[in-house]
Amino acid sequence: MTHGSDLDPWPRLIEARAACDARVSPYYDEVLHEVASSIQARGSLGKAGIGALVFWKRINASARWAARLHAVPDAVVRMATARAIELVTDRTLSLEDAARAGREALLELPGFASGPALASAVLTAAAPQRMAVYDRRVVEGFKTLGVPLTPVGVYSGYMARLDALLADAPAGPARSWVPRDLDLALFTLGGKGG
Repeated sequence: MTHGSDLDPWPRLIEARAACDARVSPYYDEVLHEVASSIQARGSLGKAGIGALVFWKRINASARWAARLHAVPDAVVRMATARAIELVTDRTLSLEDAARAGREALLELPGFASGPALASAVLTAAAPQRMAVYDRRVVEGFKTLGVPLTPVGVYSGYMARLDALLADAPAGPARSWVPRDLDLALFTLGGKGG
């Protein structure tokens, strides 16, 4: 891997992914899977589904954006999320372009303009085999590998970095990883105690 690091990040990523499996309850992602199933059935996500993802991601729902989102009709929320879902599942778009377009489709909704954490949860639920969750811990995970994300907060750049990592995956189980596997490894590396 290039991007400013001469060290192979894969041994640490593989170890961190295994540590994540050992530390995290196998039931933790049940909410994510339920929301993903709902998206697949309906083609959109409403405020209730976003609320479930806020709970799953442990985002502060007492912020002003949550009250503003409640004031938006669910039909409007569903139109924006339907467009985002259509974009992130479009296999004619590169991973980076799909991430950028999906994120942009959500920007009109309260809570989605200040950072990519909530948007990444929605996009990951929409395309769990293609997208990945973004938060400050994955940024820290990259830093522990000596590969800082620049600029921080740009979801499409993050997805491009994950795509490049996956292209260099070593033989073995990591060769079948999807971006979500990398975000879990990075989350573990960037968490307390790494």
